[in-house]
Amino acid sequence: MTRIAFLHTGAVNIAPFGELAGELLPGVTVVNYLDDRIVADLGDADRAASVPERVNDLVRAAAAGGADAVMLTCSSISELAEPAAAAAGIPVLRVDEAMADAAVRTGRRIRVLATLATTCRPTMALIEERAALANAQPELTSEVIEGAFAAVSTGDRATHDRLVRAAIGRAAAHADVVVLAQASMASAAVDFPVDVPVLASPRLGVERLAQRAG
Repeated sequence: MTRIAFLHTGAVNIAPFGELAGELLPGVTVVNYLDDRIVADLGDADRAASVPERVNDLVRAAAAGGADAVMLTCSSISELAEPAAAAAGIPVLRVDEAMADAAVRTGRRIRVLATLATTCRPTMALIEERAALANAQPELTSEVIEGAFAAVSTGDRATHDRLVRAAIGRAAAHADVVVLAQASMASAAVDFPVDVPVLASPRLGVERLAQRAG
């Protein structure tokens, strides 16, 4: 039986990805790995250097446990996928790669929304990478939504979603497509219609994972 590992930097993502896996990866065994200090440590000059090896260790643990592939569910570490795959000898997918591809296909003016500055930079870089592969030249802008991450970190999903939706509304007036940089932001886009597409990574990422696993 195929075994897929999800590597999380926040426990908040375990249940949503489990639900998507149940829907899109029937018959696949799912195992979760969590280091909930990675995001905080990326913002700490003394600890940030430890993050790549910690990710490598978790991916190697997944491989040792029989995982056929790993998905990094955090955009802040998506750039570590390639070296982690090389270290472990199994495929490591980036949750936001499919989202970046969809954004590049959808429109030229791409607005990236994030709740953490540490996620904004790698998301912008990933979109630029995927745009180059598609011979596209998007106009990229971004916003870090103040207070939203602090809210969701304390379990206040309502405040998080309210702040993210306000940012989506602002972005929609000046963009062809809005990108939600973090998987944890996806709930804010549910039942919140705006005039431009709003892309979130979880479903798109697991759909791509299902294609690769298949």
